[in-house]
Amino acid sequence: MSNLSIEKVIFFAEKGLLVIVALATLFASLVEVKFMWDSSTVTLADLLLLFIYTEVLGMVGAFYKSSKIPITLPLFIAMTALSRLIILKGSGSEPTNILFEAGAILLIAVACLVIRFRPNEKTWDD
Repeated sequence: MSNLSIEKVIFFAEKGLLVIVALATLFASLVEVKFMWDSSTVTLADLLLLFIYTEVLGMVGAFYKSSKIPITLPLFIAMTALSRLIILKGSGSEPTNILFEAGAILLIAVACLVIRFRPNEKTWDD
């Protein structure tokens, strides 16, 4: 098998897996919406979960178009997931744990700012 054939296999495997991730995310979104419909309630945790699904779909779409993932997308997902974790645990969590989780969100937000305002310079991909 030549290098070109291996590259094609990897390319199509990558695109196929992206389709699977997108379909699984859409399915999970529909399951969550059905749960909210059946329970006739919508909580902030539910909305944050739908937002995570939306960000995952956006990340899949960005990667599908350009074969690159902007580093801030997974960081936004991490911040949203940590926020959802804090909300789900509620008042039953240790105050120090909430502080650590909030600190992690702050650290990720600072990382996003650093990435956003870094000087334009050549990257490894250029």
